[in-house]
Amino acid sequence: MSGQINSLQTAFRFFIQISLELVILFIGITFLVSLILQYVSQDKVQKVLAGKRLGLGNLIGAAVGGITPFCSCSAVPMLMGLLELGIPFGVAMSFLIASPLGVFNPVVLSLFGALLGSRVLLLYIITTFIAAVLAGIILEALGLGKYVKKVRLISSCCSSGDAAVTGGGSLFKERLMLAVQNAVGLFRQMVPYLLIGVAIGAFVYGFVPESFLVRVAGPGNPLAIPVAAAIGVPMYVRTETMIPVGFAMIKKGVSVGAIMALTIGGAGASIPELSMLAGIFKRRLWIAYIVTMFSIATLIGYLFNYLVKI
Repeated sequence: MSGQINSLQTAFRFFIQISLELVILFIGITFLVSLILQYVSQDKVQKVLAGKRLGLGNLIGAAVGGITPFCSCSAVPMLMGLLELGIPFGVAMSFLIASPLGVFNPVVLSLFGALLGSRVLLLYIITTFIAAVLAGIILEALGLGKYVKKVRLISSCCSSGDAAVTGGGSLFKERLMLAVQNAVGLFRQMVPYLLIGVAIGAFVYGFVPESFLVRVAGPGNPLAIPVAAAIGVPMYVRTETMIPVGFAMIKKGVSVGAIMALTIGGAGASIPELSMLAGIFKRRLWIAYIVTMFSIATLIGYLFNYLVKI
C-alpha cells in the first residue's frame, strides 16, 4: 500500500511540475513567436527558404532546430509560427524533429561528451541531424503538408511584417496586447491535448518501475531497441534529463542502442507533444509523424549498438 501511495505521489508531483512548466513554456513561446511575426515580412522569409533547391532548406531547418533549446512541446508553437510564415512544410518538419533532440545544443552535447564519450557524441550529432533532414524531405515528398489543420497563430490583420515599426510606444503596446491575446487563445485550444498527455506521462513515470525497463531493454532481448523506442514515447523527458539516466542504466546492463532509442523516442515524440500535434495535424499526418520518430529512434539505436561498445 505504501508503495502505491509513493507511486501516486510521484506521479502527482510529475503532473503538477510538468503541467506548470509546459503552460509557461507554451504561452511564453507562443507570445514571443506571435510578437516576432508582427515584425517579420512573410515575403522575405519565403524568398529565403522557398527558392532553395531540394534539401538545402531542410539543412537550414534542421540546423536552426538543432541549435534552439526547445523541448518537444515548446517546439510545437514554433512549428506553427514557421508554417504561418509560409515556410515549406518539409523544412518546418526538419526543424520540429531536430529541435527537441538538441542536435547542436551545448548542454546536450556537453552531457553526451562527459558521460558517454566523444565517439557517442559525434555519432549522435551526425545521425540525428541527417535523420531530421531526410525525414523533412520524405514527409514533403509524400505530400503530407496538406494534412495540417487550419489553425492560425496570429490574426490575418497582422500576418504581414511589411508595416514599418515606427508607431512609437502605443503601437508597440498594441502589438504586445495582440501577442498576449493570440498566446492565450491558442493555449485555450491546445490545453486539453496538453493536460491529457501529461496525465498519461505522469502515470507511466510514477508506476512503471525502472527494473521493468531494464528487463525488456537489456542486450539479451533482440527486440530491445524497438521496445525502448516505443516505451520512450510516453515518458516525456528532455534529452539533457535522459542522458544521466541512460548512463546509469547502461551501467546496469541496458544496451547503448536501447538508451539512444529511448532518448530519441522520449524527447522527439512524447505523448504531450503528440497530443498537441493532434490539434494541428490531421490523422494521416499525425500517424506519419509517429512512425517517422519511431523509425528514427529504432534505426539510430541499432546503428549505435553496431558501432559503439561501452
